Amino acid sequence: MKSSRLLLLLVHFFALTAFAFSDDVTSVPRPSGGMNPFYVGNREPLLPSPFIKLPVGAVTANGWVAKGLELQRDGLAGHLGEISKWLDKRDNAWLKAGGSYGWEEVPYWLKGYGNLGYLLNDATIIAETKIWIDAIFASQREDGFFGPGNPDAEKGMDLWPNMLALFIMQSYYEYSGDAKVIDFMTRYFKWVQTYPEQKFLKTYWEKSRGGDMLYSCFWLYNQTGDKFLLDAAEKIHRNTANWMQQSTLPNWHNVNIAQCFREPATWWMYSKQDEHRDATYNNFWLIHACYGQVPGGMWGGDENSRPGYIDPRQGVETCGLVEQMSSDAMLVRITGDASWADHCEEVLFNMLPAAFMPDFRALRYITAPNQIVSDSKNHHPGIDNRGPFLMMNPFSSRCCQHNHTHGLPYYVENMWMATPDKGIAAIMFNASTVKAKVGGGAEVIIKEETNYPFEEQIKFTVTTTNGKQTFPFYLRIPAWCSDAKILVNGKAITAVCKPREYVRIEREWSSNDTVQLELPMKLNYRTFQQNKNCACIDYGPLTFSLKIKEQYTQMNSRETALHDSGWQQGADESKWQSYEIQPASDWNYGIDSKEFERLPERKVSRIEIPKENFYPWTVANVPISLKVKARKIPTWKEDQFGLCAPVPQSPVKPQTPTEEVELIPMGAARLRISAFPVTEE
Repeated sequence: MKSSRLLLLLVHFFALTAFAFSDDVTSVPRPSGGMNPFYVGNREPLLPSPFIKLPVGAVTANGWVAKGLELQRDGLAGHLGEISKWLDKRDNAWLKAGGSYGWEEVPYWLKGYGNLGYLLNDATIIAETKIWIDAIFASQREDGFFGPGNPDAEKGMDLWPNMLALFIMQSYYEYSGDAKVIDFMTRYFKWVQTYPEQKFLKTYWEKSRGGDMLYSCFWLYNQTGDKFLLDAAEKIHRNTANWMQQSTLPNWHNVNIAQCFREPATWWMYSKQDEHRDATYNNFWLIHACYGQVPGGMWGGDENSRPGYIDPRQGVETCGLVEQMSSDAMLVRITGDASWADHCEEVLFNMLPAAFMPDFRALRYITAPNQIVSDSKNHHPGIDNRGPFLMMNPFSSRCCQHNHTHGLPYYVENMWMATPDKGIAAIMFNASTVKAKVGGGAEVIIKEETNYPFEEQIKFTVTTTNGKQTFPFYLRIPAWCSDAKILVNGKAITAVCKPREYVRIEREWSSNDTVQLELPMKLNYRTFQQNKNCACIDYGPLTFSLKIKEQYTQMNSRETALHDSGWQQGADESKWQSYEIQPASDWNYGIDSKEFERLPERKVSRIEIPKENFYPWTVANVPISLKVKARKIPTWKEDQFGLCAPVPQSPVKPQTPTEEVELIPMGAARLRISAFPVTEE
């Protein structure tokens, strides 16, 4: 009897712990393997793809990200075609030969607008996108060139807008499978291959941004295997600006840097010379070492980074924010390095939301880590732009007005990726659902439930569509998390979760299997020595800013539109308001030095997050906050340019009493102090 009872106990024990012996769980720096048979990765002789982009539509956003997409649809992104003069169909060179408007604005807007429609399955947006795509198809000449402009002119022409259109076509192909895209792009790159070299990529924008054309050339090669495309790629690379310099960059324009610094790593896929991959890392650290000693993930450039202008009050274009996020996602796929996903999240959570009005119906050109005003004044030379570049405006600028549209859609598309070993990877975390082919080729559905980055738990529920399926499931472990935990069906796994790596779980998966990822967030601080020892407080991927009362003043949208932007004839500007935001509370605080030592003892305050229809990136809605001791610094004031003066040298001894102040995440603060002076008695 005793032996039978013991046998039953042993059977029960092994049944409960079977996954620990049958599952293959490891921590890896990146996936390895060959070609994924279900999704198109790199063909030989290109280096194998560590991660492979899923087709647009494979990932569906839920939670606050879905709300953000809906706000974009109902805001500028969804309605620019009705109000922007650059998208006016009546005289647009992208729709008919000889039209007046025919540079970057249409493809800038369309590459995010179309993807927004695909992600939301919005029939109106998809139909509108198809009108423009059909016009791009129809514009192709017999020799393969397409779009507005005359490349036959003696000096050639700027091919930058065509590079944008190629991204539009790739997304459309992923969504529709329309074979005309492959023929269209093949004919265009044959034209590129024969176009006279003395006229090719010679103007400023196209020469800087040739890496976008190079990426599209490799994309097409992976689809077709046509060898001439490798020759075309060599031609593109040698005529693109040199982004492989050791101690400088070809230019210091912030959008160029955000999208062009990755060109050497793109070329590395073909050259296989590590110096090319390493050059992209060098570009990144060069700009951050010189101008990026600030919180939020970006750098002080305004439009062009300038020697001596490195303070946290210097900002970055909204274009730069979305292009940096796009580059980060590409570099995850190219290198497999999880740090690029960390950086994409840092920019998204701390900088991007604050660049917009909460309803996405206006945006500003420049957003900075320390920004005490968002008005219509000219702050030059404090910032490197002349005009009302800090105010929230439907027509803040021609570029950002149209280019902002792809920020959130591209992020959603890259939250999940396929792996070469027939698996699936959760790359960036947010509430979502992914459908993908894995293992033997059956489709699985994984639902991700979380309020990340405002909570530490992320739950994944697997649904298999054809019985049990064996495949690897990868989970990124952020660099900031030193004690991540993973539970499979409620039971902890024993594998080491190394920061900046991926936990790979290969097992036989059944419907309703769950994986819970716990990413404990801790309060930490960083000090920026190059910026007078100012400091910021971090919580996981979030950085805190001073909570400043925001006073909004409605302005006349026509009067505040920039000279090179504008309304369509007949557009109703009353539906699209401009706003100034002024501080209605004091902003000139430094954090007491002892507070940094007490951070492990501090508790983050939380409010309950609504389950539906919730967008957290506003002062009123943000679900977490932190209270710390601080002192006012009376000598830290607005300067002669109408900006907050550069941070004073820390430590500061202002002879003022300590006060308790409230901090909120940067992304919710449209007026913000995020890089604080450190005060002492």
